[in-house]
Amino acid sequence: MLNNKKEGRISKEITAKIKQAAIDLNYQPNHIARSLQAQKTMTIGLIVADIANPFSSQIARIIEDEAQKAGYSVIFGSSDEKASKTEKLIKLFLNRQVDGFIIAFPENTQTQAQYLKQIGIPFVMIDRYFPEITSNCVSINNYSAAASAINHLLENGRRKIGIVTYATALHHLNERKRGAIDLLGDDAAVGEIRIDHVAEDVAEAIAGFLALPEPVDAVFFSTNLLTVAGLKYLNSLNVKVPDQVAVVGFDETDAFDLFYAPVSYVKQPMTDLGREAVNLLLETIDDSSLQKSVTLDTELVARQSSVLLR
Repeated sequence: MLNNKKEGRISKEITAKIKQAAIDLNYQPNHIARSLQAQKTMTIGLIVADIANPFSSQIARIIEDEAQKAGYSVIFGSSDEKASKTEKLIKLFLNRQVDGFIIAFPENTQTQAQYLKQIGIPFVMIDRYFPEITSNCVSINNYSAAASAINHLLENGRRKIGIVTYATALHHLNERKRGAIDLLGDDAAVGEIRIDHVAEDVAEAIAGFLALPEPVDAVFFSTNLLTVAGLKYLNSLNVKVPDQVAVVGFDETDAFDLFYAPVSYVKQPMTDLGREAVNLLLETIDDSSLQKSVTLDTELVARQSSVLLR
């Protein structure tokens, strides 16, 4: 009666009394019972790398908003780039009977992706993906994104460019490194950073770049956290950006606006990433046979930190 499906069988007077009683008693619909009837819980499990990271928090908010438009709620979790924590979150969300997952998988989690495929739960890989696993995925063209950053630096007079990235097996980050190195060839100076030693490894990499017989005159950082760590270290050395060293980062963060030379960066289409991931997951929930890969383009936002040398 409260969902108006049986009003035709009951008098209007009794229906009105029942509805008023529900208001007086502060009645709330039983969503569990409804989900059993529909065979859906109308919930999505979202696993990001770190909800405190600006990229993760922004993408999570977009996914939440897009899911709400379709009547879904989102349960969040951070993997902290650990396979063991990702596994625990997957089990937790499965116990909550989510209808599907959107996951930014950390490295060494291929078996977890394969497990989700085996049990037939719909999922979409976002941002990161495993080339050897055929599955639904929404990501950017990381190779061309990095190449555009290097091209920008070369076009603005830079000749010795350093690349700071993570030491990782993650395909999307290695594509960024490959996109940069393919343009620079043997002239590329590469610093690979351990994820648990960012500050010290970034400092060591930049110090090495500046100590080369031909010191670098530009640095491309493959993530926003690496960029911020690099800016802090360059600032501690009183290295002037962009006069002595130009900088291009990856992803947006408010810190880029606060630096004395607003930082150039590769801008990911965040809204499109989140929207496409939600839409693809909902399509997969309705059609479990769907296998689709969506690749989006990025934009190079050129600002003061990488302007043309005069």
